Amino acid sequence: MKRWLRQRVDAVYEEVLSREISGAPTHVAVIQDGNRRYARRKGGDATDGHREGAQTTERVLEWCQDIGVEELTLYAFSTENFDRPDEENQALFDLLCEKLREFADAERVHENEVRIRVIGEVERLPERVRDVVGYAERRTRGYDRFVLNIALAYGGRSQLLEAAQGVAADVETGTLEPDAIDVETIEDRLYDQPVRDVDLIIRTGGDERTSNFLPWHANGNEAAVFFCTPYWPEFSKTDFLRGIRTYEHREESWRRTRARRAMALLGAVSDPELVEAKSIVERFRDSLPSAEQPDPDDLEGVDAGQVDDLDSSGRAAD
Repeated sequence: MKRWLRQRVDAVYEEVLSREISGAPTHVAVIQDGNRRYARRKGGDATDGHREGAQTTERVLEWCQDIGVEELTLYAFSTENFDRPDEENQALFDLLCEKLREFADAERVHENEVRIRVIGEVERLPERVRDVVGYAERRTRGYDRFVLNIALAYGGRSQLLEAAQGVAADVETGTLEPDAIDVETIEDRLYDQPVRDVDLIIRTGGDERTSNFLPWHANGNEAAVFFCTPYWPEFSKTDFLRGIRTYEHREESWRRTRARRAMALLGAVSDPELVEAKSIVERFRDSLPSAEQPDPDDLEGVDAGQVDDLDSSGRAAD
């Protein structure tokens, strides 16, 4: 009876959360933690946990597509994981090969035009894994409706270090001028294909840290972070929706902060800065409490052409 009641409560809560959500992040990144601890608690070995976790991964992909997420990145195997027992890693590599090939051939993947990409130091992986990675990427290369990034042999710090070393080498040889170095210069060296800025990081398993995951794309974008206690195989749709709600609350807070800062600037700046401040207040005015919203007459006189030249996202540097 208790189990039935719990399932009923969860179903109602999931429905409530679904109604509360009005938008979706573009890019969600997930740290799938707790597979091994889940398996130990159940009396199995690590492979059992990873296999059940793979089922959760498939469900999360469906949930993302249902609410309009366009890119999902899964932290499947870090560079630090190479230090785990070889027997455990080999079993995980076998599972990765199985699931990657299965996924690359799945009808739903091709119907939904899912592009599979692997990021990380792929050359460090066993040949059989590299072969399947190539197969999955080739099979889905022409798709762009949804992007699934799988982080294998991945370490965010090492990725940034390698990019910085590449920039330094180009400067030394004279092929790159120091004044020409910008954000795109680094991003072009991080991955073969562009990765969107991360809007939300989800981590399961109870640990509250982001573990060197996508530092350039998450920290630089001030991504929302949702930590939850269920192990990855136990991660439910309710947990997922709670993560999406965390993102929405973060966005609402960000918009209020931007509007308040812009209002504070109105009396202190002029010309281009004043135009930008007015446009930000206009764009995010509705996110402020009623008592803080300015009179529309106070915002008149902004040149439409100047406003159009601003970043449409409103995410100008603070």
